Parts: sequence; structure tokens; C-alpha cells
Amino acid sequence: MNRKSLGGEYIGVSTDSEIIERSVRDPRAFTEIFERHARPVGGYISKRVGVDAVDDVLSETFLIAFRKRSSYDTTWSDARPWLLGIATRVVNKHRVAQARQWRALEAAARAPDVPEDAHSGTDSRLDATAAIRALAPRIAALAKRDRDTLLLYAWEDLTYDQIAVALDVPVGTVRSRLNRVRRKLAPFKPNTESERGHKRVEEDTDGRYGNPA
Repeated sequence: MNRKSLGGEYIGVSTDSEIIERSVRDPRAFTEIFERHARPVGGYISKRVGVDAVDDVLSETFLIAFRKRSSYDTTWSDARPWLLGIATRVVNKHRVAQARQWRALEAAARAPDVPEDAHSGTDSRLDATAAIRALAPRIAALAKRDRDTLLLYAWEDLTYDQIAVALDVPVGTVRSRLNRVRRKLAPFKPNTESERGHKRVEEDTDGRYGNPA
């Protein structure tokens, strides 16, 4: 991928691995990694711990990444899985905030349905809300390692290989965990396909899910 310089010449855009490798010699170069990935990583963190804790967790995530940059596996040109793995581990240290987030989801699951004459709302939005209400208690009840795997897959659209990098586990373990999650969530089958996370863990018709490792 190229971009034009002010002089009209095309110059190459550095990959994340090249920037991280350069930052070992020039620490200021790591700023570009933050600029590239702060928004998506922050979005993931926000969904895990809520907006109140996102700044602290995001800062700690990138501070750890900066300190560990010399050990980054430069065969991975995209640093997002690595950063999401660090973020996941930081999130799990914030158990109190995370527990509050899941209690809020469970409260939403017990909340009464929105009246038909309530102010605007599309069918897809209502369907998504219903799916979240159905799934929240079961997602909250998953083992931490299974929940981490599911949310990286469903929310962040990581591949099995990328999840394995993020969580530092074999790819077979990722497959096994998602199979286990699929079985646990299978009883809930909302009428909408808009809730991607639920759809993906149930879907096995294309052979992406292997046997438990």
C-alpha cells in the first residue's frame, strides 16, 4: 500500500512491525502505533469494562506494549492482535469494573420490554436488544478464558490465528474454546442475524469449527 508525499512521489507505508522495530532505536516512533490502534483497542476495552475505565486500561495497555516492544514478533505485520491480547490481560486485572459491566448487562436482561408506543426504534435495533438480553447472562457465566476468546472473535473479528497470538495459546485451543462456547450458547436462537457474536459461535456449516482439542 502506498501514499503520496507532498512532492507527488509515492512512498511506502510502514507496517506495524517495521514501526515497532524502529521504535526500539527511536522510542518516539511508537507514537504511530498508538495513533493507528488506540481507537479500535479502546473500543474493545470499552465493551469489556465500560467507558468509565477505558482510559486507564487503554493507557496501561499501550504502556505495557511500549515496554515489551523489543520482544514483538515482527513476522506479524499487524500489531492489533498483540495489542488486543495485552488489553485482554489488563482488562482481567480490573475485575471489579468488569463485574459491574456484566451486572449491568444482566440487569438489562431482566428489564421489561420496550412498549410498542415508545419513541423511535427500528426492528433491527429491537431484535439486537432482545438478543443481548438473551445472551448476556450466559456470556457472563462463561469461564474467563472462554469469554475472552468469544469476545475477541465476535467483537473484534479476529481470525483463529490472530486470537491464538492475542491470548498466547495454540490455534487448536481457540477452536476448542469456541466449540465449547457454541454448545453453551446453542439453546438461545434469536430470530435476528444482526447479533454477529451469537451467529458466529453457532455457525459451523462451513467447517470452520474443528473438534475440541
